[in-house]
Amino acid sequence: MAALRFADVRKRFGSTEALRGVSLEVPRGTLFGLIGPNGAGKPSAFSIACGFLNADAGEVSVLDGGAFNPAKHKGRMTALPQDAAMGAETRCLEHLLFYGRLQGLSAGEARRQGERLLDEVGLGDRRNAKARTLSHGMLRRLTVAQALLGEPELILLDEPTSGLDPRHAHELRELLRRTRRGGRTMVISSHNLPELEALCDHVAFIDRGVVVAAGATDAVTGKGQEVEIELGQGPAPIEAVTAAVTGDSVSWDEDRRIVRIVFQPRPDHAAEDVIGIALRALLDGGARIAGVRRGTSLERKFLEMT
Repeated sequence: MAALRFADVRKRFGSTEALRGVSLEVPRGTLFGLIGPNGAGKPSAFSIACGFLNADAGEVSVLDGGAFNPAKHKGRMTALPQDAAMGAETRCLEHLLFYGRLQGLSAGEARRQGERLLDEVGLGDRRNAKARTLSHGMLRRLTVAQALLGEPELILLDEPTSGLDPRHAHELRELLRRTRRGGRTMVISSHNLPELEALCDHVAFIDRGVVVAAGATDAVTGKGQEVEIELGQGPAPIEAVTAAVTGDSVSWDEDRRIVRIVFQPRPDHAAEDVIGIALRALLDGGARIAGVRRGTSLERKFLEMT
């Protein structure tokens, strides 16, 4: 079952067609990365999912309950916009108490969850600090805590780690993983593709208002049917590799010094088998191996497809 479904969704702003027939399914219980260049239509898709905008055409279903409806989805779905703002004079815990009550939590439960989430995002010692005294990174962590309030079933996050230092970004990623293990679904939009590759089990590329690829991250990056071997300076016996992996596609990127092998997986011809055959051919030909990777990076796949 899908936590979020788009079927041929279209949205136009004047002469600009922001979404040109987006079709997409986000499986329940996944960490789902939504990836695209600036102007691809990601904020429009988020806004339509949240009910901030109406689609011009197509259908949207949130938690199998049709388009977003406050009466039906209150407390079940939350969102973090990229430019979310907090009241400058309001204290951190007061923010979370307010949003928790809006979601239908009791005063006691809102306080319990608010205090726990402030601790988990590293703001436990700032619970009584006013928002105007917080750094950009602290404000970002506060807004993430707000999005996790109420243990919603579906959470939309736009650039959640933007502006965070490496330690706090790592801690936030671990918090999102723990939250997902609780059975919740998260859709994360970000330009940090290495982060999304490490974090998300499903991804979709959106470009110029259409989805150009979607699926499990391992499938999109080709981990089960592609191998990349980086060579150091020296011999590059590509013909020997081609002869060794008969029937597979072998290409050579001279600038990056990467041998790329695309193969059809079989029980006796998995990625590990292809790596072993190719490495023997390369080493016998005097090549120096700098690195081996199953599939290609999410960043490289994004550049190829958008």
